[in-house]
Amino acid sequence: MFDGRLFHFIKKEFIQLLRDPRMLFVAVMSPLVQLTVFGYIASLDIKHISTAVFDEDRSVYSRQYLDSYKNSGYFDLNYYVDDQRTMVSLLDDGRVKLALRVPPGFGRKVVRGETAAVQAVLDGSNSSTAAVIQGYIGQINFNNVAAILGRRYGLSPGDLEPVDLNQRIWYNPELKSRNYMVPALFALVLMMISMILTSNSIVKEKEHGTMEMLAVTPLRSYELILGKILPFAIVSFLDILLVFLVVTLWFGIMLKGSVWLLFALATLFMATNLGLGVFISTVSQTQRQAMMTITSVMAPQFILSGFVFPIANMPPVVQAITYLVPLRYFLEIVRGLFLKGVGFSYLWNDVWPLFVFAVVILGLSIVRFKKKIE
Repeated sequence: MFDGRLFHFIKKEFIQLLRDPRMLFVAVMSPLVQLTVFGYIASLDIKHISTAVFDEDRSVYSRQYLDSYKNSGYFDLNYYVDDQRTMVSLLDDGRVKLALRVPPGFGRKVVRGETAAVQAVLDGSNSSTAAVIQGYIGQINFNNVAAILGRRYGLSPGDLEPVDLNQRIWYNPELKSRNYMVPALFALVLMMISMILTSNSIVKEKEHGTMEMLAVTPLRSYELILGKILPFAIVSFLDILLVFLVVTLWFGIMLKGSVWLLFALATLFMATNLGLGVFISTVSQTQRQAMMTITSVMAPQFILSGFVFPIANMPPVVQAITYLVPLRYFLEIVRGLFLKGVGFSYLWNDVWPLFVFAVVILGLSIVRFKKKIE
């Protein structure tokens, strides 16, 4: 029976919620923001695929063939290279997902009615993306090219195969999705653990009323900060080791790059998330607030980092926002080390933004935490 006591109790809870604007914002606005962003980027269609072209023939027929890729709307011919080494370098550092090589004599063979060979090299580190690209280039090769060249001889596309497309898949030749997703989960797990551990521990001190007791101890402010952060840094580093062992020994995904570089950059990423955890703890009064805030911080990183949906598919405004997401850079680092075996020079464009994030976020969080305990 709905009596007055229950009504007044519900009224009290609403008043308490309204008096906590941070909790109200997280509870009401955060889902709306996440749904709006997710609605714009949740697409499995792949467009604007960055492509490198090595046209050794440089004939009207080779240009006609390459234009069929450009006109399809799926591929952006961003790089025209003059040697194979540059083409390989673009694939290694992830600037292109497809490289097309048109050999000398392509146009001459087309004129003679002979079959001309073209090489297509795909970045297979993302198995689902590579499979879609395979379908695109197969369709273009048959429909667009065969139709255009077939009309020259009065034949239908089914009667003529003017181009022999030799496809090669690098980094993940078998296109196993596990090889792509498990290293990404390595990054996601590290982010979750380091943030949750740090924020909940400090907020727990507030709930128990022991934060004020810490402030009056003989410990200096930097000693309190180090005492709070270092234990979780050590635990997080052990988590890096444990997760790495699970990825390599249990799932059998071998690291092709340097293990020391992986651990060093994972520690850098961990510092960023420890800083976020400290910052969240300074703006939260309860563990419930901290958990909701963490969810609001992690969800956009999950969506905007390229973990599931390719960043190239997102609207330009959203793509610009992704540069503010630390997980984006660490995903590229982890996948580059595990699948491609690249070195520090190839990863530099992802390392320096991550370093800036770590310094700025951790620094600001320590300063704010210091003010809270002084």
